[in-house]
Amino acid sequence: MLDQYTQQQPYLLALDSIIFGFDGEMLKVLLVKRGVEERTWSLMGGWLRPDEGLEQAAARILFDLTGLTNVYLEQLYTFGDPYRDPIIRTISVAYFSLVRIADYETKISGEFQACWFSIYDLPTLLFDHGDMVELAIKRLRYKAAQHPIGLELLPDKFTIPQLKKLYDAVYNTEFDKRNFSRKILSTNLLIKLDEKQKGFSRRGAFFYQVDRVKYQAITNSFLNFIPNSELGL
Repeated sequence: MLDQYTQQQPYLLALDSIIFGFDGEMLKVLLVKRGVEERTWSLMGGWLRPDEGLEQAAARILFDLTGLTNVYLEQLYTFGDPYRDPIIRTISVAYFSLVRIADYETKISGEFQACWFSIYDLPTLLFDHGDMVELAIKRLRYKAAQHPIGLELLPDKFTIPQLKKLYDAVYNTEFDKRNFSRKILSTNLLIKLDEKQKGFSRRGAFFYQVDRVKYQAITNSFLNFIPNSELGL
């Protein structure tokens, strides 16, 4: 039995993180600089340690770059093309996460020379990282249409127009204001606050917060946030 193991070729196992953030206008992904002169950009990644599970390693790598814990993290796909890494055969398990850029900004160090890029204006990426980002965007769009995970990208309190801007950015479209507001409020996931956002309109827009108890209860439910008809699907 042991011979069956020892006769096999060992391979490296890497983990790559597609980290999404929203700055109030654009959906962005966090990239790190590889090489001082060539300015090659890549996803944040690392190696699986002998004493770690995959989820544990993915959370550690995310923390190393952002300093954040307890953020949305989901396994995306395993990339195993034998020639994806020209140096040595490496299998990569990709994860995507959703972080609040304001939280990130206060905790990040400059060690990794990381920068936010719009998902619609990305530089050429290392290896197959471009494929990873493309697949992650598709997964995010699917999940955000069916689940309330888009709320993970917003600050603790936000307005309906701010929420709409997020969904406009995720889907690169312009949703109807009234239909969007009616659909979002019908989920009963939001708590309306007495406070208004000033300076953007004469009347001001009320702030909302997520009802965390309801949110946790239905995170894996299918709410049909954004019907296919609104996406043109």
